[in-house]
Amino acid sequence: MPARSPVTGRSHEPSVRFAEELRLLRAQRGESLRQLAQALGWDASLFGKMEKGQTLGGPEVVEALAQHYGTGDLLLTLWELAAGDPKQFKEQYRRYMTLEAEALSMWHFGVSTVHGLLQTEGYARTLLSAGGLDGEELTRQVEARIGRRRSLDGVDPPQFRTILSEAVLRTPLADAGEWRKQLEYLVEAAERSNITVQVLPFMAGLNGLDSTAVIFLKLLNGRVVAYTENAHRGELIEETGPVERLQRAYDAMRDRALSPDESRKFVMRMLEEVPCDPSI
Repeated sequence: MPARSPVTGRSHEPSVRFAEELRLLRAQRGESLRQLAQALGWDASLFGKMEKGQTLGGPEVVEALAQHYGTGDLLLTLWELAAGDPKQFKEQYRRYMTLEAEALSMWHFGVSTVHGLLQTEGYARTLLSAGGLDGEELTRQVEARIGRRRSLDGVDPPQFRTILSEAVLRTPLADAGEWRKQLEYLVEAAERSNITVQVLPFMAGLNGLDSTAVIFLKLLNGRVVAYTENAHRGELIEETGPVERLQRAYDAMRDRALSPDESRKFVMRMLEEVPCDPSI
């Protein structure tokens, strides 16, 4: 049974607390799920699942609920806490997710995919679906991944650098419209002061991380850890020696990547190749 606060009687578990608040707000309004759905334009079953804790919903629906109930930032804050809760992720990733949430800065190399912190909902859904997820579990994992993006927003967000292999940008989604959204999001993200996007072109040649996606996290105590991943497994590396060897390989690769300005132009050229009308 979830731990209860001695003051409010509410759950300390973020996702449970979020569902509790949704039920309370609707009860205070005296609305049925059907009336709520008619007012906001979403299906009543979605609100029912959110109140049961079966799904968190996306940021758009939560923003609509916050406006409907007049809660200010309360609902969005609860949603962010629930979406960022390590328990939302598969057990083998929870230790990493906890460290990611605490990181002061992060630097990443993507060998084949965009990092989760910069993925659009459509990209995340396609990628996770290709990995075998479906149904409610797919929905939960997509919501959790999109919730992580909020960590790069707000006051004093962490610095985040991503270097994307050219292969990432030349592996489109089947849905041209969703692929366009992903490329546009990369361009938009690169304009933020705390985010740097670079491209490693094919012409840069082989490098020490050719088959390995990696992200480094600088923690509050100054320690740096690394997380490496391939299609079949991920590994959190905390020992100083292996982390430093990975950093040397990363630094050598970064020296051969396009500058942030050149990288932005590269992504824009990729955008120009995507049809505006997915049916074309």
